[in-house]
Amino acid sequence: MNIFITGATGLIGKKLCQFLIHKHNLTALTRSPSKSATLLPNGVNCVTNTDDIDFNKLDAVINLAGEPIADGRWSNKKKQEIYNSRIKITEQIVAAINTATSPPKVFISGSAIGFYGRQPDDLAITEDFKDCHDEFSHRLCRDWENTAFRAESSQTRVCILRTGIVLSKSGGALAKMLPPFRLGFGGPIGSGDQVMSWIHIDDMIQSILYILKHDEIYGAINATAPNPVSNKQLSQALARSISRPCLFTVPPFALKLAYGEMSELLLYGQRVVPKKLLDTGYRFRHDDIEDALNALNL
Repeated sequence: MNIFITGATGLIGKKLCQFLIHKHNLTALTRSPSKSATLLPNGVNCVTNTDDIDFNKLDAVINLAGEPIADGRWSNKKKQEIYNSRIKITEQIVAAINTATSPPKVFISGSAIGFYGRQPDDLAITEDFKDCHDEFSHRLCRDWENTAFRAESSQTRVCILRTGIVLSKSGGALAKMLPPFRLGFGGPIGSGDQVMSWIHIDDMIQSILYILKHDEIYGAINATAPNPVSNKQLSQALARSISRPCLFTVPPFALKLAYGEMSELLLYGQRVVPKKLLDTGYRFRHDDIEDALNALNL
């Protein structure tokens, strides 16, 4: 397949490229081809503009681009940067797909479980859930998804990845959690009751490859493991995986002082279930949090 990918140097993108390059022709959008060449596998073709791509010759587009959402406080300027980094590139891709005479067969575009907003801890949320909490993460993902869905047609299948917390030793949430845990100061946030819907990096990659192959899958897809856990359970499992205690609690007021509105991503959660992946036969490699963390060899 001829595949075009954005966000190739991100946590998911880099790992995905390592799998795709062995069997597919891969082109990545990047602001710095020279820097990307040091981060991506040999054989990945790098371009700096979507105009450099003939969308008539593509079989698939994978759109993972976007500024990190949990890096620091959300000023109005920061929120606009987060928003624009997702919407603008998606708009460019959609325009290119819609003007192609022979468009890609599948467009896989990013989103997040933040689409649902904060939800009660005991409420299982599948892809057809509608009662979303109106907050920044929901509005961001809603507009991002709606933009991507404009590429949907009889020729192009659109798949939206509502991704949970990706567990990887190469970055992401664990990169922020591990330092205090290694020092023995780790612990749950607040009550620790908020639900964390997670996915091991291996399952994140394999689920994307699975979606590429299965034409019957389309629309929104919860990219999370089948067994969400509370923040307290995640903290305890992480501490055990690195043989450290889990004695401390992070007070909510401290997070609010440090991160303002962004702290709400950590103080609230959603119990998200990957119904569509399970119903179509995807088998998770890591569906237990203990197993997932131990497999990372932290």
